[in-house]
Amino acid sequence: TSITGNERAFAAWKDAGEVVTWGDPEEGGDSSCVADSLIAGVTSIKGTGSAFAALKNAGEVVTWGRPEVGGDSSGVADRLVADVTSITWNATAFAAVKGAGEVVTWGDPEAGGDSSGVADRLVADVTS
Repeated sequence: TSITGNERAFAAWKDAGEVVTWGDPEEGGDSSCVADSLIAGVTSIKGTGSAFAALKNAGEVVTWGRPEVGGDSSGVADRLVADVTSITWNATAFAAVKGAGEVVTWGDPEAGGDSSGVADRLVADVTS
C-alpha cells in the first residue's frame, strides 16, 4: 500500500491496485465519480494541490478532484485511455508521457495544463 496527498485530501492504493480516498470531497477526497475505474490495476497516483491522477497498469489515466486544476481530464480523455507511461504534476496541472514520447497536458492552462502552443514539439521523443 502507498499513500499520496494533496493540500486537503489523501489517496491510498493497495497491493491489488484498489484506491481509497478521504479528506475534503471537492479536493479529491471523494473519488466516487470514478470509483468503478479505481477498483483494481492502479500502479501510481499523483496529486496537484486539489486533484489526483491515477495511472493504471494498461497505461490508462483516471482523474478526480477539483476540475480546473486537473480533476477533469475530459478534454484530453481520448489520449489518456492507454499507453501512458508516467505522470508528472505541479500545483495546478498534470502532464503525461506516452510510450512514444508524446506529452498530454490538462489542468490550469496558465500553469502548463494547456500545451497547445508547443504541441508540435511534444508529439514524440520526450522521456520521463
